[in-house]
Amino acid sequence: MTLPAEQTDPLIAGLNAPQRDAVLATEGPVLMLAGAGTGKTAALTARLAHILRSRLAWPSEILCVTFTNKAAREMRERVGRLIGPGVEGVPWLGTFHSVAAKMLRRHAELVGLQSNYTIIDTDDQLRLLKQLIQAEGLDEKRWPPKQLAGLIDRWKNRGLNPADLDAGENEAYANGRGQEFYRLYQDRLKTLNACDFGDLLLHMLNIFRTHRDVLEQYQQRFKYIMVDEYQDTNAVQYLWLRLLAQARKNICVVGDDDQSIYSWRGAEVANILRFEKDFTGAKVVKLEQNYRSTPDILAAASGLIGANSERLGKTLWTEASGGDKVRVIGVWDGPEEARRVGEEMERLEREGASLDALAILVRASFQTREFEDRFIQIGLNYRIVGGFRFYERAEIRDALAYLRLVAQPADDLAFERIYNTPKRGLGDKTLEKMHRHARARQMPLAAAALELCDTDELPTRARNTLGALMRDFLRWRDAAATLVPAELVRTILDESGYTTALQAERSVEASGRLENLSELARAMEEYATLGDFLEHVSLVMDNEADASAERITVMTIHAAKGLEFDHVFLPGWEEGVFPSQRALDEGGLASLEEERRLAYVAITRARRRCTILHAANRRIYGQWTSSIPSRFIAELPQDHVEQETTLSGGASLWRANWSEQGDPFAHLARDAPGRTQTRGPGWQRAVATGYDATPKRLAEPGRSAASFAAKPRADIAVGARVFHDKFGYGTVAAQEGNKLEIDFESAGRKRVIDSFVKLA
Repeated sequence: MTLPAEQTDPLIAGLNAPQRDAVLATEGPVLMLAGAGTGKTAALTARLAHILRSRLAWPSEILCVTFTNKAAREMRERVGRLIGPGVEGVPWLGTFHSVAAKMLRRHAELVGLQSNYTIIDTDDQLRLLKQLIQAEGLDEKRWPPKQLAGLIDRWKNRGLNPADLDAGENEAYANGRGQEFYRLYQDRLKTLNACDFGDLLLHMLNIFRTHRDVLEQYQQRFKYIMVDEYQDTNAVQYLWLRLLAQARKNICVVGDDDQSIYSWRGAEVANILRFEKDFTGAKVVKLEQNYRSTPDILAAASGLIGANSERLGKTLWTEASGGDKVRVIGVWDGPEEARRVGEEMERLEREGASLDALAILVRASFQTREFEDRFIQIGLNYRIVGGFRFYERAEIRDALAYLRLVAQPADDLAFERIYNTPKRGLGDKTLEKMHRHARARQMPLAAAALELCDTDELPTRARNTLGALMRDFLRWRDAAATLVPAELVRTILDESGYTTALQAERSVEASGRLENLSELARAMEEYATLGDFLEHVSLVMDNEADASAERITVMTIHAAKGLEFDHVFLPGWEEGVFPSQRALDEGGLASLEEERRLAYVAITRARRRCTILHAANRRIYGQWTSSIPSRFIAELPQDHVEQETTLSGGASLWRANWSEQGDPFAHLARDAPGRTQTRGPGWQRAVATGYDATPKRLAEPGRSAASFAAKPRADIAVGARVFHDKFGYGTVAAQEGNKLEIDFESAGRKRVIDSFVKLA
């Protein structure tokens, strides 16, 4: 008896029936609808290997696109193991951008470029946009380059050229000048023989649309087209692929409409939903057998995602048996949530579980802070994947630098970090002068800045800006004696312009940074004094785990896509946190469905156990706020869920009449230790011995204006002839401590510090 080829061929024998169907259906359009953990990568690589080994096409006649270099590399390696090293000769296997860049090199002249064009990075893009904004006389603070860069990226992801922008898009920047700046930017790129990453696909799309011969050349070349993660394609990628596939229609796309979670970077779930309309007669193969999770986890995830209306529909199942139900745990507040997760992880570790198999997946990065603090306290090693640890994030380090400088004005490292953050127009030359003066006088940078503001050493604009900043620090230093730490940091971030600068960016990244800063302020509510909090941060930052040691993984759900862990903890499942209130406000029903897809992704990362947590209340801006459990919890099929509450006395988590009885959680708010601080010496005294009042140019009503009582140079007196690097030769007209008034031959009378002059 002769067995069918699909049972004897080692490429196919190990696949299940739907996977084999997807591999063998080589002719015509194919949609491989692959659920989480169903082996889509194995099926896709087997399909590529089968086409090559069957000699249905030469390697150069296959286009295979992925979203990451890692995915492309993995596919090459897998196919290489299946059929040998021949896959190395597949020249059109790569990311969307790498394939488009290769095409563009061949046809660059059709869009006004040369074949040796440069691809600029984000920093170069922002620098170029800044130049254009300045040249047009626009207020950079009101219309920041990052905002324009984000808009241009969005337009290019949608396949829009400057001429394609409608009135609404045009109004999105500089009161109706969006189109103008987009055009100026594109013209400047052509002058530089350069393009950004968005141009790679947009230029090729424009070429395909306007040069039919080029399009037909590639349509004939590619006998087979394969696309991974099709649910993540944006408009320009979709249009580019559709044009290439129209002639032969041998396109196979792999994706999962239930895992489309990247709309914020341009992905459109509609692309995969309309595949059958774009390619009539397409074969749809559903991969539903899951090789990762337990039956209860899969049933819970499938029940949840079933509430979405915009989906093609599939149901995950597994041959595995047993396993725990999805646990839903209600706790009183955020700190208890972190304590509970920490206790569970300690128990799992005692029972022999590897910390590498444990993960906490959060909706937003600001949620990681309480878990980090808790793990440091109990000695559990952890890693932040896809980002920095909370206190290492740039915006947090900036805020901490402000606080450190208030607490310890001699902290030069903190001063260097924030003297021009946010941008104030204080450049390297100003910092160099401060450094030179600080070294000469053996004083901290802040003290040097105070002195220079009382002289003519700095240009007027820099002196005024620096003076305003130093006045702010004087005020914040006074405020620190009366304000609680959380209110102090909010005041500093607002008055320094830091919050305003982030708000002006109007980007997803900036919104995340603002959330992190809000969480920083919330963290500070637990400390009576600024010194106590800064000491805590120092201890946290000093804790470094051995890189080779097992560690708990902490990451956002977005970053976890494609990964899996034995035990997954999902905290913060409350309305406003998950689903995100910002997402709902901005996107309505479409965003709600994407948030639900994100929840589906989160649950399906778990192999053995999934634990969802929600808190009855969270402390926001110093106030206890009651929280409603996420609607996603109610949508979980109850047969596959185990409900648990940790409320004392087994009381129900939610009381229907709590609002009538007053806040039932008020007793949770502990009275903090006395926050009254003894008012210390002035800020100037802290930065330099003998500084006991504000320099004259910084003096404010009600403030003493006594000068710094410094010992003057013995070799300089009134009438002495001196030389200054900036002002030239002059004669000393007056002397007050270490400050001189000099009549310069070219610059007139100036007030300078004696360390900046030498005898002529």
